[in-house]
Amino acid sequence: MKKSVYSICGMCTVRCPIRVEVEDNKVTWIEGNPHLLDSALCAKGSAGVALVNDDERPRQPLIREGGRGAGRWQKVSWPTAYDYIAERLKKIKADYGPESVVLSSRGGPWQSMYKTFIHAFGSPNYTNHDCTCGRNTHHASLSLNGVGRKGFIYDIKNAKHLVCFGRNYFASLQIAQSNQVLDMLDKGGRLTYVDVRQTMTGIKATRFFQVRPGTDYALTLGMIHEIIKRGLYDKEFIDRYVSGFDELCSFIEEYTPAWAAKECGVKEKAIKEFVDEVAEDMPRVIFHPGWNLSRYKDSFYASRALHILNVLMGNIEIEGGLIIPKGAGDCGFSGIRNLDCPKPDIKRGDGVGWKYTHFDKGPGLAHLFFDAMRTEDPYPIKAWIAMRHDPFACMPDPQRQKLYFDNCDLLVSIDTHYSEFGWYADVILPESTYLERDNPICLQKGTKPRLAVRRKALEPRFDTKPGWEIFRQLAERLDIGEYFPYNTIEELYEWQLEGTGYTIEDFEEKGFIELTDKPLPLYDRDKLDGQFKTPSGKIEIISSKLEEAGLPSLKPYKSPNKPPKGMFRLVYGRSAVHTHSHTINNPLLEELMPENTLWINHRAAAKLGIEDGDMVEVTAQNASYSGTVQAHVTEFIHPECVYTVHGFGRQVPLQSRAYHAGISDQKLMAGLLDNWDRAGGAINLCEALVFVKKSSRNPKRRVEL
Repeated sequence: MKKSVYSICGMCTVRCPIRVEVEDNKVTWIEGNPHLLDSALCAKGSAGVALVNDDERPRQPLIREGGRGAGRWQKVSWPTAYDYIAERLKKIKADYGPESVVLSSRGGPWQSMYKTFIHAFGSPNYTNHDCTCGRNTHHASLSLNGVGRKGFIYDIKNAKHLVCFGRNYFASLQIAQSNQVLDMLDKGGRLTYVDVRQTMTGIKATRFFQVRPGTDYALTLGMIHEIIKRGLYDKEFIDRYVSGFDELCSFIEEYTPAWAAKECGVKEKAIKEFVDEVAEDMPRVIFHPGWNLSRYKDSFYASRALHILNVLMGNIEIEGGLIIPKGAGDCGFSGIRNLDCPKPDIKRGDGVGWKYTHFDKGPGLAHLFFDAMRTEDPYPIKAWIAMRHDPFACMPDPQRQKLYFDNCDLLVSIDTHYSEFGWYADVILPESTYLERDNPICLQKGTKPRLAVRRKALEPRFDTKPGWEIFRQLAERLDIGEYFPYNTIEELYEWQLEGTGYTIEDFEEKGFIELTDKPLPLYDRDKLDGQFKTPSGKIEIISSKLEEAGLPSLKPYKSPNKPPKGMFRLVYGRSAVHTHSHTINNPLLEELMPENTLWINHRAAAKLGIEDGDMVEVTAQNASYSGTVQAHVTEFIHPECVYTVHGFGRQVPLQSRAYHAGISDQKLMAGLLDNWDRAGGAINLCEALVFVKKSSRNPKRRVEL
């Protein structure tokens, strides 16, 4: 039987809308939703069929036998696995309190289910992966604008100039936004790209600044100085909605373009020419505030400066600028119901909200739970449930993490594949792949708000279950089933849509329901009061929250130290064909990129006797980890750093394609679990230094063998 199913991709966290063709329970075609993406899809999305067909994934629940990480598993039934977890959790709750349990996830539109479960259990400790991704950007926006990093959407298609600091659109793919960038360029728009190396996005740029690693903040300060000095800012917008502008003018006085050029290793003339272009294009200029800014010690302040540059442009709520997302209420629609349980009135174990009062309490900060594991202050952490989240692949020093996790009595991994954390866990619950499972309905905000849903395209190949069923079954065994008012996905959909006038059948035509026929009008620029959720109600250049926490709103710049001779700063990034560590073992994507390489500057390589294609040894600063990988020698990377794609160097033996392929950047990040941004909260992942030398291994001999 043939059928066509509208759904949502699950090959990365962008979750593009898709259309899937199926015949006899086999996927024959996947494409982007033609109603939204004109059928466009990336390589990862196209490889979804390989994810389903991959036999090297957990096929049924597994309970550990022997020591953690030994790879000895007992195959069990789902009821046995549920009972095992529930009994352990009940004992931990009785011995240490419900707050001793942490649940982490990848985040995304279905977080309410995970939060509901852990809050109903009695723990406030929900967290996600964002301490290694967008937390600095999120907190920077909160401190300035009073809304988080998703508080604005970027009207790139109608912009005249897009400025990206390391936001590599054509490698860290978002299909819709990437197409908007191309549309903008086709209409004569400009793209300025800033990075330590040339990238797929930089190749498309009309202006490229290759900067010294760790100096992004310096370049933003030089830009702000020149824009203010030349009066290229929206005075009316600033007078009405912004506080602290005079303090900014005083602070920025010393950070001239000449100073920034010297600090960053670029030309002063290029900075001033860039500002000339901004003058021509404003206000339709977008400074992207960063996506993954878990990087340098001052990345929070770099993101904050990029937000300030947007404020100077006066580009908020204008075409070609930053638009406030519109929701169900803007369409006169009451919205859908989501699972919910009030958060217990207990201190979070990571200190967010009471020890660190300026951070958003929502998902907290995952890496700060390790201190509670070690000290049992404010209380012990005795269980960790990871929902599609791999702490060992996300955060630095996995061997050190294991010492902390050994203080836990229960580790549970819920995932579609074997993760590094899952391999070390006590229980693996295999979730069905995204093509084999349904997910709850979600609201997608924007200029045209809509309801969207993931529908399964085929029945699971193995004995796997969808997340909605896993949490429902665990909740029943833990006597909190009332917070999950459904037995089937159809009952959940009916509950979510109650009172809306819609049914799940209304999604079948396009895969979504538009809540408005045409884009909603922008808010009146003269009536934006109330849109900025800061304590003062204004955009706060001097943040009252930061100042109360003893942190500067405008931090004086400090130049990064140059690496000692023979060492390099390690920087990492994404490939257009892989999603971090999640897809490294995918049969199709592994063919496109079987392992990572080490980018190294051609002059630095020559001093070490390294030629392009040579095998090189890369060693952590404390010698805790060393890996061998092929060198990519190029002039298009700064000589102070080396670069590799994140996610490789995996050590799960059952993943034959990924096993020991390439090097692990997180294992090279020695000591960085404690190296995190006190203002932004994120781990400073690009503050690691590594040794590089030519390997004694002969690459030609290696190929022959």
